[in-house]
Amino acid sequence: GPVAETFQVIQGAVTEEYVRSTQGVFQFELSGDGGGTWYIDLKTKAGSAGFGKAPVTADVVMSMSSADFVKMFT
Repeated sequence: GPVAETFQVIQGAVTEEYVRSTQGVFQFELSGDGGGTWYIDLKTKAGSAGFGKAPVTADVVMSMSSADFVKMFT
């Protein structure tokens, strides 16, 4: 779905430079189609993004609809 596709794009764009400059972990609690808990880890090693809780404690947790999440990242 659109949420999973968005996270695939994000994962492909994560670089060690982004991780070094950002140093943050973002967790998204999404409702609606494709919802659930997702994360972007821009703190650990080379970074990562995907479904589930982040491998480390999130610095920021955002709750929104999956439709709003997709709009925000596109």
